[in-house]
Amino acid sequence: MFRPLRPYQAAVDAALAVLFALVSLPYELNSATGPSLIGGWSAIPVVFLMSIALGLRRYSPGLALAVAWIGAITQMGFGRGPGFSDIAIFAVLYATAAYGSRLVFWLGLSSVVVGSGTITIYLFRWAFLGSGSLSDVPTLIFVLLAALFALGLSWTAGALVRTALRARATRVAQTRAEAETAAEQERTRIARDMHDIVAHSLAVIIAQSDGARYAAASDPQAQSEALGTISATARAALSDVRLLLTQMRHSQAEGPQPTLADLEQLYAQVRAAGTPLRVDVDPAPRAEIPASVQLAVYRILQEALTNALRHGGPGGVDVSLSWHADRVDFSVRNDLPPDPSSEKRAPGHGLIGMRERAQLIGGRVDAAPAGSSFLVSGSLPIGAPAA
Repeated sequence: MFRPLRPYQAAVDAALAVLFALVSLPYELNSATGPSLIGGWSAIPVVFLMSIALGLRRYSPGLALAVAWIGAITQMGFGRGPGFSDIAIFAVLYATAAYGSRLVFWLGLSSVVVGSGTITIYLFRWAFLGSGSLSDVPTLIFVLLAALFALGLSWTAGALVRTALRARATRVAQTRAEAETAAEQERTRIARDMHDIVAHSLAVIIAQSDGARYAAASDPQAQSEALGTISATARAALSDVRLLLTQMRHSQAEGPQPTLADLEQLYAQVRAAGTPLRVDVDPAPRAEIPASVQLAVYRILQEALTNALRHGGPGGVDVSLSWHADRVDFSVRNDLPPDPSSEKRAPGHGLIGMRERAQLIGGRVDAAPAGSSFLVSGSLPIGAPAA
């Protein structure tokens, strides 16, 4: 029933109501229209009620409409004719259409019709009682149409404003929803990148740590190399994590993303972990590859190689890339552990992330055991992302 108003809006409406009463009262007191029962002093309650209705029109359109009807009935009860204070009725009808609830909206429209008829009947009440002439009928019709037009115009203007306000609210809600969706997608992307970086780096570090522990006594040089690889991998991971955290703080600025040129460094990290790696690129890319495809290829291979380091057997890893004109086909194959029961592979975030990355650009990724090996394969389109 009551709408929330800002303090300055409530102050403006209250001041307007007081000013309207101060301006209307002198006009109404000096008005001689209509056979008033108690003279000009009958204007005081009418002006008071209409001013209250004007002040309440935005805070409570329904209540303002009710007070305006009480003021109009009081005016007719005192036998007063139309006056300056009746201007408040137009503002109230506007407010019922612009700010009122659905019920108040239709009550305002009903008031337009009922009020027009009431005004016409009140002004031509003697003609309706049979004391007038038939020549008054055209004037009566004219007054009815004029009242309908004037009151209806105020209500229609409010209805148009109501439509505009709802359209603006819809646009704001849509913009907010799009912003929330974009933020959620960004959080998902950062979480996926964080998983790729941390999982791959930790897999390399764990492999190197195990190798260094076994070589500590027999091969100090190998231990030193392993520690160097651990240090380099940890520094690279720290740099990538800092970049992602920067993107989280400043989401407007996109940081540099991995490209095909960074694959060699990725391969070097896998080989440094002691895992044999064989890479076959045939055919090679012949044109500029979109950045989205380069990033997807890098992250998918990074995750697949990380899984091979963590879960693969001693036979090494085979990577194959085939760059065609419209797509790139890829596969990563690694041996399964000698004892499959000791290394159960459950679908985790990594496999889900690979599939999500491929789906974002219209591609696919399949990951499943293939005989004594585990195979990650798929295809990504080269061109505009799928709609």
